[in-house]
Amino acid sequence: MKRRNALRDLIFLTLCCDLGLFGKRIIAPVANIVTDALHIPGGIGTSFSLMFLVIAAFLIHGRGCATLMGVIQSGLALAMGMIGSMGALSPIGYIVPGMVIDLVVLLYRRFGWQTGSAMVVANMLGAATASLVANVIVFKLHGAALGLYVSVALLSGALFGWLGYVLEERLKAVVAYGE
Repeated sequence: MKRRNALRDLIFLTLCCDLGLFGKRIIAPVANIVTDALHIPGGIGTSFSLMFLVIAAFLIHGRGCATLMGVIQSGLALAMGMIGSMGALSPIGYIVPGMVIDLVVLLYRRFGWQTGSAMVVANMLGAATASLVANVIVFKLHGAALGLYVSVALLSGALFGWLGYVLEERLKAVVAYGE
């Protein structure tokens, strides 16, 4: 087996970080139509953004890949003033979901789960974690409103996890060189 090209991996990770960070800004206006109608703070744009962390974590075989990407995304967001409602605590909203995604990837590799299912679960749990972190830091929702907020995050996480799997299957031949 050939040794992986670390520079190529880093370029791919950087691309996924950028797509996740800026893709969220593109999808947010459409997502806000749904979340405003439900009277919840969000969750759909975050699920879309996390999809790129999930794709990279499954394609690049380094440990802590999604957490590292969450750290980089949070640094970029802070530097560019894209902090949203969490303010200076926004790095927590990027890093903690990355840690959850990495945990799912670790379990996937250890137990040999089916890739598509694992990617859906990773994106769902990452999105739910992000919504819970945002709720603790900012929104302070309770009861049915919190349940709806987390449910929308889980549902959109499942949808974008599946889309991530479709993209991962197409990107596998490009990224998984030399193996």
